[in-house]
Amino acid sequence: LLLLLLGLGLRTALGGEPEPVAPSGAQCLEHDCFGIFWAAKSFEEASAVCRRRGGHLMTVRSTVGEDAIAVLLQNRSGWLWLGLRLRQPCTQPAQRLRGFQWVTGDGHTDYSNWASSRQRCGEICVAVSRELRWEERLCQAPADGFFCEYNYEGSCPRLSADEGLPVTYATPFGARGGDFLVLPPRSTAIVPSMGLELRCDEENGGLRWGRAAPGPWPCRLANGGCEGDCGEEGGEPRCSCPDGKVLAPDGRGCSSPCAGAPCQHHCIVTGTTFICMCELGYRLAADGSSCEDNDDCALVPALCEQICINTEGGFECRCHHGYEMVEGHCRLVSRCYEAPCEQKCEDVPGGYRCSCFPGYTIDSRVPSRCLLHCNRSQCPAECDSHTHSCECPEGFLLDDGGDGRQVCVDIDECEMNYCEHNCTNHPGSYECHCHAGYQLLDRNHCIKIVEEDGEGEYSGDFRPGPQTPIPSRTPPKAEHLHPGVLVGIAVGVLSVALALLALGYHLAKKLCRPPATMDYKCSGPHEKEMGLQPVTS
Repeated sequence: LLLLLLGLGLRTALGGEPEPVAPSGAQCLEHDCFGIFWAAKSFEEASAVCRRRGGHLMTVRSTVGEDAIAVLLQNRSGWLWLGLRLRQPCTQPAQRLRGFQWVTGDGHTDYSNWASSRQRCGEICVAVSRELRWEERLCQAPADGFFCEYNYEGSCPRLSADEGLPVTYATPFGARGGDFLVLPPRSTAIVPSMGLELRCDEENGGLRWGRAAPGPWPCRLANGGCEGDCGEEGGEPRCSCPDGKVLAPDGRGCSSPCAGAPCQHHCIVTGTTFICMCELGYRLAADGSSCEDNDDCALVPALCEQICINTEGGFECRCHHGYEMVEGHCRLVSRCYEAPCEQKCEDVPGGYRCSCFPGYTIDSRVPSRCLLHCNRSQCPAECDSHTHSCECPEGFLLDDGGDGRQVCVDIDECEMNYCEHNCTNHPGSYECHCHAGYQLLDRNHCIKIVEEDGEGEYSGDFRPGPQTPIPSRTPPKAEHLHPGVLVGIAVGVLSVALALLALGYHLAKKLCRPPATMDYKCSGPHEKEMGLQPVTS
């Protein structure tokens, strides 16, 4: 105590004052508290006091701040520092803050109340008087006091108490009293008659009054701290919670039964307990809390038209090759728009198929083309009304039907003796058959079937030619042969060629001679075989 008094005396002797332990008055709003300190300090000294208690010199940005100053001054005279300091060489009277800046580093404000002043230069700060006017003063000169501001994220309301039950509050910045409207975090409330001390702390996501010991306090002070109802049984206070909630571990708060539940997806409250549920596409596991994926592709009936891909918590439908997904359905991808089909086109998996109109058939040589087709001995002709011309399928002749219509009449190729042995006529075509012991050599001619006996001999009209012997020495070159030999060979070859041409001419005349009843020229496959052209009438 003696050392403390000596220290105080020393500071007084050096011209200073003891640093105030607590503000002379304080008031708190929702997130902000303001304290007034009556102590002669320079601007820098006052700023240091505010900072040491977690605040800064007061900023007055609206009429709310002005009202707080009026309440704290209580008509007391004097100049008190605000948190404004000139950051330019000279003041700028035309500006709202005259070139000054708040100690928080910004110049934002919706309010100002300047006293008349000319331009000044130097280390200038701002103080406020009982008349609430802002005046420019030298920063190093002491003012009569200063205002501190403390900012918080939230607050606790003052405790509701029965009449005659005094409560004293203490704030973390040193203010004490019983007239606070709200209290900042870490404030305490002391109730001497109950021997009770409460603290404003974070609890269940918000600020609440509480104490270290679990359970409620007497119900006549702030409902015993109960979030629900507070009642007394046997002189002991007890808290109760509404339906769907249970008491929290502190015995005062109420929480959902799902609070802290191990449910992986959803928790459903049932009275005072809970059950776990899973999202669509999952099922509850054996432990009753975790969720497992359902294989949606295994469901019957199937969810997808073609291909089903199971995914975590769902599924994905896809289509086979050649199909595409259109509005949830697999549609065949049309290839006909690029197909070379002459008449009709049909989409099939992986491609397209050409087809023809009635009366036509696919050309076997060019599957995209269509040929006239008739499967009877007589069919209507295909006529063009613009050119007045008619067309018949191959193997048919154009004829007058007798009623003004042109018809196509099948050519009976069997009457034209195309086949060497037997012949069967078909609409637009014919088919040759051979006698027993013979087989077709080509479409029209037959040859006797060659049989080989056990000794390697052949029976029948056809026998294989003799094997060409392998010479024991290299044959002589042509230039070494006698000229007479060469002439003989040439004459022999020419004789054979002339004989073959005569035979061909004889056969052509015989095969192309039309029967007396036919009214058309020879137009059969023998012409092509012999290299002859059709006769034009």
